[in-house]
Amino acid sequence: MLTVDYEKFELRAGDLLLDLGCGFGRHTYEALVRGAHVVSCDMAMPELEAIKNTAPMLIDDGLFDGQLMHTQVQGDGTRLPYPDNTFDKIIASEVLEHIPDDVAAYDEFFRILKPGGMLAATVPATFPEKICWKLSDEYYAPKAEGGHVRIYTENEVRSKLEGAGFDPGLSYKAHALHSPYWWIRCAVGVNNEVDDNWTVKQYHKLLEWDIVSQPWITRTAEKLLNPVLGKSLVVQATKSPLRTEKLSQIREAADAST
Repeated sequence: MLTVDYEKFELRAGDLLLDLGCGFGRHTYEALVRGAHVVSCDMAMPELEAIKNTAPMLIDDGLFDGQLMHTQVQGDGTRLPYPDNTFDKIIASEVLEHIPDDVAAYDEFFRILKPGGMLAATVPATFPEKICWKLSDEYYAPKAEGGHVRIYTENEVRSKLEGAGFDPGLSYKAHALHSPYWWIRCAVGVNNEVDDNWTVKQYHKLLEWDIVSQPWITRTAEKLLNPVLGKSLVVQATKSPLRTEKLSQIREAADAST
């Protein structure tokens, strides 16, 4: 279940991709299959360990070249252990809404992306997220440890990208079928187990069927509903070489004056 559309993201074989907020590797594995070099990064060690343990089996099955897979790294989006201008592409998937100092994260993405490189930032879309917050205060921080600390609008994402030096571009939404699922969970108890509620359990089965089988009826429904009900907002942005040069000149001038 990909949030980022790799055709729209223009991911190419040979690109070096940072998959930040990689989770259990949904974007990582698809990028590897497409021939990209991938560094997977997350704050959660269990997810990183799962990728480390699962990847060898996929390599043995011939799904991708093991040499494309780089080290899995536990990292904070505001302090990433990479030199300037390292990556061709960065995916920051459902990360920024968790970070109190998100401006520092945008700046860090800009720093480690190569000039001309592209970022795909995904965050919860405004409308579905507002309903979740209304239905349950256990869905977000502080009651949800490490939970969401803000509700983004697309304009805010674009403004912060521009503030960091990016040129924001294409945007779209994904996972409309997941919005009602989370509304139901928030209404009946977001921390309850899936099997504790019949409606949640049945909806979860529907989502699993959709992910595994990808039947035309759910794919068509989601495509039609995404503009309104899409759970995730994706905003792509480019590190403009011209803007990078101007920012470097400004920083050099500031350093010279101190």
